[in-house]
Amino acid sequence: MPRCPARIGLAILAAALGLVLAWGPAPAADKAPVVVGAVLPMTGAVAAYGQMAWNGVKLAHQMRPTVNGRPVKLVLADNKSDNVEAANAASRLIKKEGALAILGPATSGRALAVVPLCEAAKRPMISPSATNPLVTQGKRYAFRVCFIDPFQGAKAAEFAYQTLGARKAALIIDVAQDYCVGLGGFFMKAFKKLGGKVVAVTKCATGDQDFSAQLGTVMSSGADLLYLPNYYTEDALVARQAKELGLELPILSGDGAHAPELIKIGGRSVEGLMFTALFNPVKPANPTAAKFFELYARARQKGELGEDMTAFHALGADTYLVLLNAVKRSRTSNGPNVRAALAATKDFPGVSGTINIGPDGNAVKSVTVLKVQDGRFAYVTTMNP
Repeated sequence: MPRCPARIGLAILAAALGLVLAWGPAPAADKAPVVVGAVLPMTGAVAAYGQMAWNGVKLAHQMRPTVNGRPVKLVLADNKSDNVEAANAASRLIKKEGALAILGPATSGRALAVVPLCEAAKRPMISPSATNPLVTQGKRYAFRVCFIDPFQGAKAAEFAYQTLGARKAALIIDVAQDYCVGLGGFFMKAFKKLGGKVVAVTKCATGDQDFSAQLGTVMSSGADLLYLPNYYTEDALVARQAKELGLELPILSGDGAHAPELIKIGGRSVEGLMFTALFNPVKPANPTAAKFFELYARARQKGELGEDMTAFHALGADTYLVLLNAVKRSRTSNGPNVRAALAATKDFPGVSGTINIGPDGNAVKSVTVLKVQDGRFAYVTTMNP
């Protein structure tokens, strides 16, 4: 029985409509924003880190506002420099906002609190500056764009022993922070291996104001170097009180010292203080970095940013740029696929330099040594892997 012309017409129309749907504009859902969450300390003891990293993320978003044809929506949650707040913030971003990934936290303790949530939800977490090896150890969804503390501690010990000529080191360690305890331990192990002696190890805790007892121990130890593997506030207060006591020793710290607040709090007492850093803010390493430097300078001219550029600005930007690169390469917004792409990041030109990330989630980076000179951070040297 021959087909009815009306039925044939309907069939042709249906086929044409199918072609339009297949080859025409993507459905509206495909243009929905890619939500990227940030869990950073905007208030609390290490608020400077979060504020700097967030400014870096926002500038990077200006550079790359879309991925795979979709806009990127940034959602910030303040972890208030607290582990419980960090976990709650990450949970809200994943469950309520539908975040594909978490940028941050900035410190190791907070990152360790967030990692289990990201592992369970299969959403990548990329920290700008959590350097403790436990953050990524045995994890699949934890990543970072900074070096790790075994490497930083070893390079700090090498610089102390070979460049500064130190043979007897004293340490004041903030035992309230995983980062500080870990970095101090790695420094001591490497310094002893080189032939140096650790002549005094004293303890403090975040928020302490009086370091006279610790400094008294350092003074009587015969040390020729004071190593402070702590955050900027405690470093500044120790340096100021050391000057008041007449303790004239070279002071070396870690990347936790790299914040303008170190100089604001310490004043002239931190002149000459040196530290291992994650980034050289003097010269851009590639065209991506040059564009970031340009945007940063423009923001400062407008009064939107007041401080000099630090590693936290650069690394905050790199968490965002590395994530978008992985999303682009995976061509999806699926957590496991993006994770696989992140673990295969090779020779990525980031703001802080070339970034390589392996299946262990760790970035291979050089160590920069900076010092406070004339009230600003000045470049000393670079130590390669």
